[in-house]
Amino acid sequence: MSKVVMMNHPLIQHKLTLIRDKNTGSKDFRQLVKEVSMLMGYEVTRDLALEEVEIETPVTKTKSKVISGKKLGIVPILRAGLGMVDGILELVPAAKVGHVGLYRDPETLKPVEYYSKFPADIEDREFIVVDPMLATGGSAVAAIDVLKKQGAKYIKLVNLVACPEGIEEVERCHPDVDIYVASIDEKLNDHGYIVPGLGDAGDRLYGTK
Repeated sequence: MSKVVMMNHPLIQHKLTLIRDKNTGSKDFRQLVKEVSMLMGYEVTRDLALEEVEIETPVTKTKSKVISGKKLGIVPILRAGLGMVDGILELVPAAKVGHVGLYRDPETLKPVEYYSKFPADIEDREFIVVDPMLATGGSAVAAIDVLKKQGAKYIKLVNLVACPEGIEEVERCHPDVDIYVASIDEKLNDHGYIVPGLGDAGDRLYGTK
């Protein structure tokens, strides 16, 4: 079963409150999403493998640790997921960025893939799928489906705000994918929005309606 990691760090919770506030404009919203994504990135990358190397400091030679093992890939779910990429990239600038574009079919209400592009060495990377909201779980499940079909084996999901319904859907469809969230909110409303949530993350990031 998926591991669900709730991040209660005071800085994350403080910034998430500002993100939720309807009076926070797009410029500040974008900056805050970037900052929270970076803070969450520390926890998401906590279990990266290390190896020991020999270096020379200005004083002497010594052995010290560097990241080894699988390389990282970041995959935003378009378009709101783009707001979370730069924060994680600042932590891990060598990570490659893939993209998954999905839209909801108006008749079936199911996510439909319209675009995807990933690094060539997809089987050798650990992927972090990012999207500010985990609502119904449909987009997250579809994005992970696409990644797995292309050969990805190591995937984590990172969301600012989730709800029980979305977490349950990801756990049902992808029990091997761990979920990292800054908040688990109360529920979905009749329109598929998370309550209390933060509104439409894409619109708030980019100033659209």
